[in-house]
Amino acid sequence: MTMANFDLSMLALKSVCPNNTIEVDDTDLPSVLVYIPAFKNSDVLTGGNDSTHPAFIVNGVQIPGFYYSKYQNVVHAVTNTEGYNVTAAYSLPGEDPAHDINFDTARARCEAKGHGWHLSTNAEWAAIALWCKKNGFMPYGNNNYGKDTRESNYKAIPLHKYTENSVTRTGRVATGTGPLTWSHDKTLGGIWDLNGNVWEWQAGIRFVWGELQILANNDAADPDNPQNETSVCWKAINAADGSLVEPECTVSGSAKLSGNTVKLDYVSGKWTYSTTISSLADQSRSCLFANVTCTAAIGAATKVLLRSLALLPDEGTTEASYEGDYYWLNNGVAERCVIRGGGWDDGAHAGVFYFHGYYSRANVDWAVGFRSAYIPNIG
Repeated sequence: MTMANFDLSMLALKSVCPNNTIEVDDTDLPSVLVYIPAFKNSDVLTGGNDSTHPAFIVNGVQIPGFYYSKYQNVVHAVTNTEGYNVTAAYSLPGEDPAHDINFDTARARCEAKGHGWHLSTNAEWAAIALWCKKNGFMPYGNNNYGKDTRESNYKAIPLHKYTENSVTRTGRVATGTGPLTWSHDKTLGGIWDLNGNVWEWQAGIRFVWGELQILANNDAADPDNPQNETSVCWKAINAADGSLVEPECTVSGSAKLSGNTVKLDYVSGKWTYSTTISSLADQSRSCLFANVTCTAAIGAATKVLLRSLALLPDEGTTEASYEGDYYWLNNGVAERCVIRGGGWDDGAHAGVFYFHGYYSRANVDWAVGFRSAYIPNIG
């Protein structure tokens, strides 16, 4: 892209979508991004505090905001500015989103773009989801074979067809081709396809034998903070006060059914944050996101942290508040990573609060993709 063409493209974009930008990475190719400015927990949570939301703190330093891929990412093999062949991720409209990609490869495709680029973190996804709910813009999307369950007309461009039980169905649709209801703020300047199309890997979060483990704040945005299975950056959460502590469960160890850290137990058909696990099972079990709850062992500060990461319903909400979004988890295995948003066939369960912690980091699935984000001067 020549400088003149780049300037004209940026001018055209900014004239319609002032909060959007085109960022050229180390491969000298563009991605379309949406800027998300920093805010406090109290800006998006009924029971929030005045602390800065975790997505806007990296390595202990508050940042003014982050840039998020406007579109689910596609992968292209290119040559970077130093002459090396790389395979990298791009946020572009009208593309078939990447799929059949595991967690570590998705991270690598984002980081190949250069400094500041990273796989979307759960903290960043949560910031956007909470903003959507607070502002009444819960986005629709391709969760019903090419359309939303709440829409009667097909409007997006189908790119993937398959046959199931002798019926030909639409799977993935071209990025950003749905109606404005599929934008996170229902404007042209919004983020597309957060509901359905393909699931999206999230960095900085995992479960080990049902114990919730995270990287502090948005430290997962810095590639210098490793997220491999044995990384010392993984921390558990003290259930009483929300502080980050050394995990009680390890990938190489066995399950610890009781302790002081936040774990997920399945009680009476609901996922329940607790310090003990009474029901450990190597299977995917679920409940409505709105019905995820806590025992008395989970302190007030811990609840705020869980809510800020879109892992627990806000105070005073009802089932209708989350429009059918679901929460799935496997608490009976050593490590499970997280995908969010849903796929083209998840129906009313899909959405910005839809959560799935069943897959290993090595899992590859035709309905799982990813999205990159960018923070200047990080990594």
